[in-house]
Amino acid sequence: MATLTLTLAACGNSGLFKNRTGKKVEYDPRSPEEKVQGKGSFFDLFRNADDPNVTIGVNKYIWNATLDVLSFLPVEAADPFSGVIVMGWGSPSGSGRAYRATVYIQDPALDARSLRVALISRSGPAPKDTVRAIEDAILTRARQMRIADGKL
Repeated sequence: MATLTLTLAACGNSGLFKNRTGKKVEYDPRSPEEKVQGKGSFFDLFRNADDPNVTIGVNKYIWNATLDVLSFLPVEAADPFSGVIVMGWGSPSGSGRAYRATVYIQDPALDARSLRVALISRSGPAPKDTVRAIEDAILTRARQMRIADGKL
């Protein structure tokens, strides 16, 4: 009951809740606290205030190496702006096992943290060793492509 009373008192203008100086706390959108906390309006969540020309950087060597290493899988969808490549079902030569992969290129840097491979087989998730071997093969091929370009 006391909680309900305090909650209702907070909604009113009784002066029960004041700052330490005894003055009422008023909302000022120009105050430094409001600027630090954000734009200050609920409707700003629905406005597209971001620059539409800014995209996520994708490393072109990792992108091309992915397409090269996983060339036995058909490309179902690819978005170079977000760095996602979705591959369909396929089998590597000399193997009877079919795989499907989704590759996420998350950073423009040419290193392991930029690449994530999700690999499944028809019987479920692929072994972690297989996924790691594919990631290593993609990164190795990307480094070879970069050296061949002479930009090392």
